[in-house]
Amino acid sequence: MHGAKDHPSAWVARWARSIPPGETLDLACGGGRHARLLAALGHPVLAVDRDAAALALAAGPGITTQQVDLEEEDATWPFAPGRFAGIVVTNYLHRPLFAHLAQALAPDGMLVYETFAMGNERFGKPSNPAFLLAPGELLDVASRHGLRVLAYEDGSVATPRPARVQRLCAAGAAFDPATVGLEM
Repeated sequence: MHGAKDHPSAWVARWARSIPPGETLDLACGGGRHARLLAALGHPVLAVDRDAAALALAAGPGITTQQVDLEEEDATWPFAPGRFAGIVVTNYLHRPLFAHLAQALAPDGMLVYETFAMGNERFGKPSNPAFLLAPGELLDVASRHGLRVLAYEDGSVATPRPARVQRLCAAGAAFDPATVGLEM
């Protein structure tokens, strides 16, 4: 049985239905709350985390797990360019991965990203600036890597706990909103 922390982020739930058909990466998946949502929507999911115990929780029908620590000094990005129809990242920030994420996204794929932003130190952890997005940082990432911004938010939230976050939904240049029933 999964607890209250297991509910998908409202941001991810909002955009997950618009991810084109195909394999989806849940990076730093934790216990798999988003992997389960994506699998339930029919996506084959690759759930990646460095924590074996978290991956054991994430495993399930339609979900393949892979233990890898992408922050190790000698870590190499293990995923081919254009592999994923969707990439979901929440509550995780390791800036050296931004270019890899953009490259691993299929030309018609969708990136859904949500993590803590500067100002979160008022609410608790994380409070280290290394783990907090600067104002507009996700917009800059999308622009630098040729992604089309579909939606962006930067502000404070009350649930699941008070926090300051940035949220981005961006797509590759070949993304066609009409193919997934999205009105733009």
